[in-house]
Amino acid sequence: MEVIHKIGRRKTAVARVYVSSGSGNITVNKKDVQDYFSTGTLQYKVRQPLNMTGNNENFDIKVNVYGGGITGQAEAIRLALSRAMVELDAENRTTLKPEGLLTRDPRMVERKKFGQKKARKKFQFSKR
Repeated sequence: MEVIHKIGRRKTAVARVYVSSGSGNITVNKKDVQDYFSTGTLQYKVRQPLNMTGNNENFDIKVNVYGGGITGQAEAIRLALSRAMVELDAENRTTLKPEGLLTRDPRMVERKKFGQKKARKKFQFSKR
């Protein structure tokens, strides 16, 4: 099997995932997934597409991720892995799509506008 390369994004985090056949090792930025993501919920989010498609022990996964915080990075990895699982087998789409794992989450921080305190907060109006 050749290496499959997919990209996932969430907020300002970008994850590049390389999937190759192997024994189930996940490496994130040259660290083990348990070392990079300390909490169990983030580790669960990263492994979710593999668990749902039953490919826990079938592939070695190498991830380069940058930008954003750790939650955004974990969800970016999840999207990229979901896309890779669909490319491996089109039938995986029917299990991942209802859970919303193939949808890119569009929510981002709105930019600050000129002449305002924040993105939407205005300066207090004074008549005099």
